[in-house]
Amino acid sequence: MAKQPKKETERRSSASTKQLLEQFGNSIVKDIEVEKSPTFKTVARTRSNILYDEKEGVLKLGSNQEERNFINIAQSKRFMQTVAVAAKCHKFVSENLHTSIRGLFYQLKYSLGEDVEENVFSEQSESNPLIEDLETALRVKREDLNLNANRKGVLAGNMRVIDRFGGEEIETDTSKMGRSGWAIPSDVDNDIEFVDVKAKYVISVEKDALWQRLNEDGFWKKENCILISPQGQAARGARRIIRKLADMGLPIYTFNDADAWGWYIHWTIKTGSMNLAYMGKEIATPEAHFLGVTMSDLEVFEFLKKSALKATEVDLKRAQEMLDYPWINRHKEWAEELKKVLKLKIKLEQDALQGPRLTFVGDYIRQKIKNEEWLP
Repeated sequence: MAKQPKKETERRSSASTKQLLEQFGNSIVKDIEVEKSPTFKTVARTRSNILYDEKEGVLKLGSNQEERNFINIAQSKRFMQTVAVAAKCHKFVSENLHTSIRGLFYQLKYSLGEDVEENVFSEQSESNPLIEDLETALRVKREDLNLNANRKGVLAGNMRVIDRFGGEEIETDTSKMGRSGWAIPSDVDNDIEFVDVKAKYVISVEKDALWQRLNEDGFWKKENCILISPQGQAARGARRIIRKLADMGLPIYTFNDADAWGWYIHWTIKTGSMNLAYMGKEIATPEAHFLGVTMSDLEVFEFLKKSALKATEVDLKRAQEMLDYPWINRHKEWAEELKKVLKLKIKLEQDALQGPRLTFVGDYIRQKIKNEEWLP
């Protein structure tokens, strides 16, 4: 059974986030008062500064820093835009209101003045990286800034969710959500608790269709597990809840397609991703094991040979990229799987496991877990 979390929520209080934003603003004001060019430092989010931490098993940012300087002509606009983003987030936190990063963009899409034609932001592609700059510089998550990320993913299992939202406290039993499951929110940290978690393990199923198949079969009830589908690439909320369940002592398994895309979904859950390397171990679950589908299954389940699909050039290119990642090719088992894809030029979908009979999917998972037939 899972270790129960502490009763208090893990949120960074709105007061502390507000204070961090105010400190950020005050440091700029102080620079101006002493006639110094306003500056701030943030950790560089460049590819060259993304490292694999072998000890922790996660992708994280290195120690290289970048300084943003208002007087620097090349940086002055970006500096001004960053301050504008911070000011708006301070307003959101103060008012206890939330919006999306798209909503933030529209809040800031206005002219600099009557006689100035240029807007603060013209495209959302300008504002998004600055949110990440603030997350990195202030060491907060965007959810702490009252900015919602994409909400994606569903869950079923024996646990309760206590959600303090919109001035109400709502309790949800995720074992009583029927065919739809509990929709995973983008923020699973602030004002939310997961209690009475009664499960032996967690399984993340790549595709919603397979999640529905297992849910209809009552797999999570029979096996006493938490059944999650990130519905493709796992969003921040899904990755965070997997991390939190792992912290409760639950084994984590992923169940995806046997292609570079399905396998990469596993690795973003396991080690984090390069674009979220600044979140480090908060977004990664190094303990995660991959159940399948694998190329090796072709040697065990004869029917899968007839279900293989031709891999596209894009599939093969992605497989080669993964094979080149040191945090992946250090595992002999994964290197062999990727080499098989490149050699055979085929792929397998997890849906193919429904070939013999629809309920075979559950049998496949049970067999893999019982015999510990998983990849790291």
